Amino acid sequence: ERLSARITGRVQGVGFRNFTRTRARRLGVTGWVRNERDGSVRLEAEGPRESLDQLVEAVQQGPRMARVENVEVDWADATDDFDTFRVRR
Repeated sequence: ERLSARITGRVQGVGFRNFTRTRARRLGVTGWVRNERDGSVRLEAEGPRESLDQLVEAVQQGPRMARVENVEVDWADATDDFDTFRVRR
């Protein structure tokens, strides 16, 4: 499946993207994460639903210095667009 998420709160400048990449790779999920101009973080990921659910749980907590206020999640069919999980600039 494919997960699209927008994470808001104190999620930039706290290691959130690297935290997400580490978790995603550990779960065998592909896709990307990037900071947005509005201060949020955007996440696009594909993999088994169980792994994506675990990734959503992880980003709802975030790294130690983060303060996640909201995670908006949309689900779709996987498109096989990704070969690994990376941080986008």
